[in-house]
Amino acid sequence: MQAIDISQLLTLFALLLTIGALAGVIAGLLGVGGGIILVPAFYYTFTALGYDNSNMMQICVATSLATIVFTSIRSVLSHNKKGAVDWDILKTWAPGIAIGAVVGVLIAREMRSESLMILFGVLGALVGLYLAFGRQSWRLGDSMPKGIGRALTSPVLGFLSVLMGIGGGSFGVPLMSLFNQPIHRAVATSAGFGVIIAVPSVIGFLMIGWGDPSKPPFTFGLVNLPAFAIVVSMTLITAPLGVKLAHAMNPKPLKIAFAFFIMLMALNMLRKALLG
Repeated sequence: MQAIDISQLLTLFALLLTIGALAGVIAGLLGVGGGIILVPAFYYTFTALGYDNSNMMQICVATSLATIVFTSIRSVLSHNKKGAVDWDILKTWAPGIAIGAVVGVLIAREMRSESLMILFGVLGALVGLYLAFGRQSWRLGDSMPKGIGRALTSPVLGFLSVLMGIGGGSFGVPLMSLFNQPIHRAVATSAGFGVIIAVPSVIGFLMIGWGDPSKPPFTFGLVNLPAFAIVVSMTLITAPLGVKLAHAMNPKPLKIAFAFFIMLMALNMLRKALLG
């Protein structure tokens, strides 16, 4: 096992505190966040500190999903108190999403970090474009898909979310909005999607990756415990601040700015994966 540099650990601690604080504020302010922020932030932090593991992107994805377990549970319980969670949609979509999440772990384990970076870059850019230019009036249907439509769509939602290390919001909210679901219901129910995505995938990621000495310190399986603990503790503190800011100011210009920030991070990850 590699020697642990105390000064490097302190630097990592400080960077993760900042990442967690910013992720919490943005999530509370704009209703998005999670992996779309944390995966690239983890990646740039670990690589800047000199960790060059062949599974680095998988570690970032797994650690992001571990934080989503707790933030999504907290979110869905809060939304449920206001009666905003559509439990019928959540229950009927849960099996397909969980199956897709498990398949996502199996595929991610075999992928090269560069391939995951390319996927994250492409899908992240699409999420940013939707945030910037999407319209509430856009529709693909009047109600959520059922039958074969749900059987095909739900596993894809879980699968792609795991490969990106994100919860239910980035894909679930646009999907539900496109199928004529009110935005508050979409946000609340997608938080439940996040739990279904994150729990089985984190269990899977904890079971693989052992015995690799080149991982960042205190990485269990493919989940980095310090990054997980620090980020969760900070997001729980700063997310309410983001909610207060959302009610005190117009979030639309910030949402557009954040969308372009996501696209910038996604394109930079694409550049790094393709050009080195």
